[in-house]
Amino acid sequence: MQTPLVLEFIKENLPLVAIAVASGAVVLWQTLRGNGRHQLSAAEATLKINREDAVVVDVRESSEWSSGHIPNARHIPLGQLEKRIAELEKFKSRPLIVCCASGNRAADATATLRRIGFEQAYTLRGGIGGWVDAGLPTTGK
Repeated sequence: MQTPLVLEFIKENLPLVAIAVASGAVVLWQTLRGNGRHQLSAAEATLKINREDAVVVDVRESSEWSSGHIPNARHIPLGQLEKRIAELEKFKSRPLIVCCASGNRAADATATLRRIGFEQAYTLRGGIGGWVDAGLPTTGK
């Protein structure tokens, strides 16, 4: 019995096939999880800050925050977000731009905020790194 060409290809290229399947799974997971739907680039975030009086919420740890953050941002570490949510209630009608170092923790925080009724919560794509790469200012104050 002859092995079908597809199976033969898979056997001969197993590492390549494994990488293709894994990368496809990651893309599918992010799509199903919703990453990307509520993200803003640094330029889009700047427009929301300037035109819609958006509030920036930085969910990084204190040591990360003190190394530089977006001017006028509010600092609420991700681990404290749910117990400190009352601090953000007065901003519920305004856009919230959530940031961290790279965007991963901010995506979790954004999902939490949206789940509890902050319909205008967005993740800063690329986090502080994306902000700095766009040439935008940070402060240590």
